[in-house]
Amino acid sequence: MILDEIKAILTAKFGDEVVTGEETGGLQPALLIDADRIADVCLELRDNPKTYFDFLSCLSGVDYGVEANRFGVVYHLASIPYQTQLTLKVSRENNRDPDNLPSFPTVSQVYRTADWHEREAFEMEGIFFEGHPDLRRLLLPDDWEGYPLRKDYTTVDKYYKGIKID
Repeated sequence: MILDEIKAILTAKFGDEVVTGEETGGLQPALLIDADRIADVCLELRDNPKTYFDFLSCLSGVDYGVEANRFGVVYHLASIPYQTQLTLKVSRENNRDPDNLPSFPTVSQVYRTADWHEREAFEMEGIFFEGHPDLRRLLLPDDWEGYPLRKDYTTVDKYYKGIKID
């Protein structure tokens, strides 16, 4: 199934505003999706017999940089029976204030594997997932401050609990 067919299915179901753009210049083309509708879009792509994207192979948080003040999430979907892949992207502006994390709807009720992927994006980049059942740290200690994969992350301490930080 090609990108135009998938786009037609989504716009027929949700309207023209659900697909906000396309990226066709890279190795894997992507549809840019309205961030508020990502869970609905994933559910449709999973349950529609024409698409049947039954597997979320990867979900990654993206920090577009301090100048852009934008965060996003990239979803890599696969249809095992149809042997095809699809990339979806969502993004939002955010002022990088630690009390105002960038926020996107969870897709963990659509794909169970999103549970851990979203927790990792939350922990490492500070992306909050609305409706996530258990959004807590996965890799770092509970008292860790900041989000290590953000482009503006800096450590001021030389040691953490007696362990040297390089």
